[in-house]
Amino acid sequence: MSEPELPHEPIAIGGVVVADDPEHAGSLSELLRIAVPLIISSGSVSVMHLANAVFLTWDSSTSLAAVVPAGVLQWTLISAVFGTVQYANTFVAQYEGAGRMDRAAAAVWQAIYLALFGGVLLNLLALFAGPLFDAIGHDKEVAVLEADYFGMLCFSSVPMLLTAALTCFFSGQGKTRVVMVVNVIGVSVNILSDYLLIFGNGPFPRMGIRGAGISTVLAQTVECLLLAWLFFQPAQRAKHGTWRNRAFDRDLFKRFLKFGFPQGVHFFLDVASFSVFMLLLGRLGKVELAATNLTFRLNTLAFIPMLGLGTAVSTLVGRRIGEGRPELAVRSTWTAFKVSAVYMLFFAAIFVVLPDLILMPFKAFSDPDDFAALRDPVVELLRFVAVYCFFDAMVIVFSFAIRGAGDTRFALLFSCVVAWTVMVLPTWVSIRWFGGGLHACWWFCTIYIIVLGIGFFARFQAGHWKKMRVIEATPK
Repeated sequence: MSEPELPHEPIAIGGVVVADDPEHAGSLSELLRIAVPLIISSGSVSVMHLANAVFLTWDSSTSLAAVVPAGVLQWTLISAVFGTVQYANTFVAQYEGAGRMDRAAAAVWQAIYLALFGGVLLNLLALFAGPLFDAIGHDKEVAVLEADYFGMLCFSSVPMLLTAALTCFFSGQGKTRVVMVVNVIGVSVNILSDYLLIFGNGPFPRMGIRGAGISTVLAQTVECLLLAWLFFQPAQRAKHGTWRNRAFDRDLFKRFLKFGFPQGVHFFLDVASFSVFMLLLGRLGKVELAATNLTFRLNTLAFIPMLGLGTAVSTLVGRRIGEGRPELAVRSTWTAFKVSAVYMLFFAAIFVVLPDLILMPFKAFSDPDDFAALRDPVVELLRFVAVYCFFDAMVIVFSFAIRGAGDTRFALLFSCVVAWTVMVLPTWVSIRWFGGGLHACWWFCTIYIIVLGIGFFARFQAGHWKKMRVIEATPK
């Protein structure tokens, strides 16, 4: 498909020239300027998850089997609030495009209020960790560790949600280097704390999986404090009104929920579907569950960095919608898809050709018998990941693009229907009635991602998102 013709005259908003270089606007260089720091930030998170998995593999295979179900369940429960809070990025981007940064600061404050309220409620879930995992039906030894890890993760809810809200202020403006530095610091704190607390290095006692949970709380708190300090710097307060625009704005909050809540529910149902998928696989046995957990951890090497690219796409689309130039958003999206596709296909080749290379860190200090039981099923499952990698690129780029314009309801409905009818329900039927094994379940997961990618691509091509807008009209 050919790219759209772009205007070649300077474009002004409110008398201010916003673009007089049509070759740069929507270009690869513009995309990379915003995306690379976000990719590094997301990549650092991927490294953190990988390090956690490596450390817990060295601790025991039981810890590895427990960490992903507990982490996924906590993420499932926090995801609705997190997804809603994170939609402040689109508001900031569109306000920035319209030249109204005072309103961008006000939008971030509405996200902060929601983050505080939701985070306090989510902290209370730690009280129910034990009974919750007892009811799931996993191996008793695994269930105890799952409850322990889940309980600790619940205490990271408030700083995690506040970090998401404050990050939007910078990422929505395209100031992604700030986000990168803060994330890298947080990840460094997490990895160092993991090393000290999981194994009891230095003056600390050996805490195992509980130490991994404490490390997450510490890292999220550090990130939150750094972003708050930057948000309230005198320059930000003077230029953008990050303090004077702190009032609760009922109309803005309602509009924020109107567009952001569908994204939050989308996040929740999407993560919930994977949570149920993981819990169903847990019924196949500890080895199958641990192999799936490890495979998903390795998949994050490809997937999570591209979430940074997706955020960049959402920011650029939001900015162009705010400027009233959706065709530039089309160009940026296609450029991002080409980058993402190449990146994903590169990792697909590694997963197929060099699986033992990326498994080496896990093998290094783990129990030889435990690792030997995991190696073959993980290598087989990585082939499924290789099949759907390209379609994952489609999901990330095109879904972030339409959500950046405000098309959150379609993303919610389509993702929900496909996840539960193509992946979760067939997996349950396969295990419950036909004795389906690990490969059958992973085929359903693969087909789900393929359908999702094609669907978001089709929605993007339809172009409904070009007429959408989340912010109010600019006063004349």
